[in-house]
Amino acid sequence: MRRGRSDPTFQVSQDGAVWRTTLTKSGPATLRLTQSGLTELHCEAWGEGAREALEGAPDLLGERDDPSGFVAQHPLVRDAHRRWPGLRIPRTGRVIESLIPAILEQKVISLQATASFRALVRAHGTPAPGPAPAGMRVPPSARAWQLIPSWEWHRAGVDPQRSRTVMVCLAVARQLEAASDLTAAEASARLRAVPGIGEWTAAEVAQRAFGDADALSVGDYHLAGAIGHTLFDADFDDALMVAAMRIWQPHRYRVVRLLEASGTLGKPRHGPRLAFVDHRGH
Repeated sequence: MRRGRSDPTFQVSQDGAVWRTTLTKSGPATLRLTQSGLTELHCEAWGEGAREALEGAPDLLGERDDPSGFVAQHPLVRDAHRRWPGLRIPRTGRVIESLIPAILEQKVISLQATASFRALVRAHGTPAPGPAPAGMRVPPSARAWQLIPSWEWHRAGVDPQRSRTVMVCLAVARQLEAASDLTAAEASARLRAVPGIGEWTAAEVAQRAFGDADALSVGDYHLAGAIGHTLFDADFDDALMVAAMRIWQPHRYRVVRLLEASGTLGKPRHGPRLAFVDHRGH
């Protein structure tokens, strides 16, 4: 969920508590999530949207995620799964909150995109309710995003193409938010029907807003190469990545998250090359 280390909507305090802000249908809310021992998670909330945020906390912590049927299929994935048995794919149900940062990340490096997001949220978000860490903000409403003048988008480092895409999405915000109630395929189709929203952006939203454990970020600048080198000691493009990861459907994003959590994704491997078996029989 975090968009860079200085994300004003997400912080981890020195005591290990996770703080997150959100704008629910009922209003703004601040969440504080803590862990007690290995099995207990605690959630507190403040603000007009506190009750709604608390009701959504189980989804945020991955309650709907179903890892049953997942088979590691690879030594590195198996090791990561063993080390991170509690990893779950969260679901926020908040489409616009995931969509706008994803649009800002289109075709630019992540540092630039997170700086743009940070500047815009600080300027147009609202103060986080409750005893939140200093500087935390609630994401702007759809209307607040729409009212940002063009020169301010430019000052935040967002080019006209991306800001136009944001505006197009905000014009159909209600329909996009309703996509969280659809199937994964239907939700992706609805997102991609909006001009400027392609496969990569739709996947980035699905991973966060819908808790889609299979949403693979095809089109990512680094992912195909990282998957190729990490798992198959080979140079991969998107087509090769999609073909190779077919054996993990419907858990392809889970594999990516496990590798990220274990710190192995993207590190070139120089050991014996692993054979890739196409399970379609070709």
